[in-house]
Amino acid sequence: MSELEIEVVFALAERQSLLTVKVPSGSTVANALDACGIARIYPEIDLGQLPVGIWGRIVAREHVLGPGDRVELYRPLALDPREARRQLALSGQTMGHAQKD
Repeated sequence: MSELEIEVVFALAERQSLLTVKVPSGSTVANALDACGIARIYPEIDLGQLPVGIWGRIVAREHVLGPGDRVELYRPLALDPREARRQLALSGQTMGHAQKD
């Protein structure tokens, strides 16, 4: 049986992990998460409750992996980006720069 080399990534504001793991062909996202041991790195977070994706596209944990896939765990945002822009606009700022008077 051949193997696939998969990346698994997860980031918090203060630390990030990018792990490479080899899994058998036919493995799922859940198999890769188990194999890489990411739950041991972040025991304080229930990673099983977070959405997962491959290259920015949400997938089920039962999704079968392909060569070169990058499994991503998505943490909840502290503030919705649209709400952040709205709050900045109300204070006369933009995402990149404060507006000059």
